[in-house]
Amino acid sequence: MRSQRPAALTTPDGAPVEVRRSARRTRTVAAFWEDGTAVVAIPARFTSAQEAEWVDRMLAKLHRQGERRSASGRKRPASDAALAAHAAQLSARYLGGRAVPASVRWVSNQNSRWGSATPAEGTIRLSDKLKPMPQWVIDYVLLHELAHLLVAGHNAAFWKLLEAYPETQRAKAFLEGVAFATSRGLPPGGGQAGTDDGALPEPGGWPEDAD
Repeated sequence: MRSQRPAALTTPDGAPVEVRRSARRTRTVAAFWEDGTAVVAIPARFTSAQEAEWVDRMLAKLHRQGERRSASGRKRPASDAALAAHAAQLSARYLGGRAVPASVRWVSNQNSRWGSATPAEGTIRLSDKLKPMPQWVIDYVLLHELAHLLVAGHNAAFWKLLEAYPETQRAKAFLEGVAFATSRGLPPGGGQAGTDDGALPEPGGWPEDAD
């Protein structure tokens, strides 16, 4: 049974939240991610006040866990096989498993973009310049390209797909900063995420800024 809290409930990062009440759950509360939604499972007997308190508490816990994972520098998918496996995990978590690439690989010849996707072939390529960057940034670029397998352009439907990833805005700002520094001759080099189907802006701005 689900609660009657407002459907618009979201995390501080804008991801949707679902509260699940369970008669089988008597004393414990849990929170986890499911297809881009933050799910908080609570006992059915909880009052509205208890629900509000525990939802806030568990969402804060999820956020702290995400921060710790980002800061810990999780093992990066170094090989193409590991990158493809990681892409499948991200697709399942944030895109409902709908984006199923035929191949995902690191490349060293992309100097004007962070990643690229060819929807007609289902292929994704990430610049190896991303490898030293935080994992949450790599995940954003990979999700960006996975989303392009579902929506080719940078329209509202495309950006809607990325709302589930809580680090979207943070990662975009990070990459914009790198591109800004690079354009002034400072390392590291960089580029933009996008598809192969259209012209991409020069480093320093994201596609939606140029549309």
